[in-house]
Amino acid sequence: MCHAGRVTPQDLKHLRRARDLIDREYARPLDVPAMARTALMSPAHFARQFRAVYGETPYSYLMTRRIERAKALLRRGDLSVTEVCMAVGATSLGSFSTRFTELVGESPSVYRSRNHAALAPIPACWAKQVTRPTRERAAQ
Repeated sequence: MCHAGRVTPQDLKHLRRARDLIDREYARPLDVPAMARTALMSPAHFARQFRAVYGETPYSYLMTRRIERAKALLRRGDLSVTEVCMAVGATSLGSFSTRFTELVGESPSVYRSRNHAALAPIPACWAKQVTRPTRERAAQ
């Protein structure tokens, strides 16, 4: 457990387990209580610890994962924005589009229509880093 604001090695292990769940299961319906159970913490404690360690809330991290995957699916161009929205686990097209635009700087349909050929020769692991949506980019 947390002692005087410190995150213990055991807490880090449990937080990584929850983060790995989000990375793996981003398309599933996930909420903070479910993530907290994975980390063996109460929802409030989990949310505080996750933010302290990873710099964003668990929900924000989940949405970043979903938008990151959505960008990859939209670059392929064979799915509609609605299909991509559902494929990444978003339940509302409006909320998905708003969050996508907030993080990426353009709507999903505009992003989908752009030419992404420049990313084609880049290995997927590097493209993921280069195109990862971040709050810092959104603020600029």
